Amino acid sequence: MYLKNDFLYHRTWALYIIGNVMLVLLLFFAEPINNSRCWFVLPGIGSIQPSEFMKIFLMLTLATMIHNFRSDYDNPTWMEEFIFLIKTFVIVLIPSVLTFLQPDTGCVIMYLVIYISMIFISGVRMRWFLIAGILGLLILGTSLWLYFYKESAFIKIFGSSIYYRIERVFHWQEGSGLQLENALAAIGSAGLFGHGFNETPIYFPESSTDFIFAVFASNFGFIGVVVLLAIILYLDIQILVLARCEIKDTDKYTIAGILGMLLFQQIQNIGMTVGLLPITGITLPFVSYGGSSLLSYMLLVGLLLNISVQKNRTYKYK
Repeated sequence: MYLKNDFLYHRTWALYIIGNVMLVLLLFFAEPINNSRCWFVLPGIGSIQPSEFMKIFLMLTLATMIHNFRSDYDNPTWMEEFIFLIKTFVIVLIPSVLTFLQPDTGCVIMYLVIYISMIFISGVRMRWFLIAGILGLLILGTSLWLYFYKESAFIKIFGSSIYYRIERVFHWQEGSGLQLENALAAIGSAGLFGHGFNETPIYFPESSTDFIFAVFASNFGFIGVVVLLAIILYLDIQILVLARCEIKDTDKYTIAGILGMLLFQQIQNIGMTVGLLPITGITLPFVSYGGSSLLSYMLLVGLLLNISVQKNRTYKYK
């Protein structure tokens, strides 16, 4: 809040470059943790996950690019829009590839969610979303055909790592999964008021991060879950209300990225915890453990508070 949003908007490219350099350095110097090179371990400080901050840098960069495009072209042609979309997609693709190599599929998904959310309100023609949807379905259909009927060819083209990630998605409800089964048992046994704080009755992996919702539900029961969901919904509604106020278009694009990211993470994390969605490494914002994660969300709160303060000052001046 001290720096103000305009200070960050004017330095988006420097932040974007710093973020990508950190992602590159991870691949060469980070120590593997759980078979992933996602963290720098700093003595006396702890671990830092650059991809969490890259989400913010990406939002600021895209918001600035969309603002500049709208300022330069009042009524852009389809070719001008196409070039703009290619440029923005490349901006998203670079950190996505670097993050995928760590590997951290969850953050890659978040980059794409942020991109789609911000482009959706940028004012580009809806035909681009239709074209992208058709191309996406063709690529997905071809990939799935290879996966199901040409397994060896799929592994040869995409590699065994991607094969096992897709296999995890398709078989997330099959077989005996300690993580999901025990999480569901913890939730189901909680009753109306839960087992009490820090009284989770059964062990399951990643309980403090990916499956924190199961811990909360088992500790505080149905009543606690209702309260938590009400708080989450209230936060999302307030962000949406802020987006509908008279604010700068750059801030609107930033809010779109923040809201799209939060909504997706909330739905995905809770959905996978209760067995409705595939299990991914996506955390529950403000609730899951993680220093880099929590700090990145507080930075986003700072951006939102700056927008709110500026909106109130403008209204008062008028």
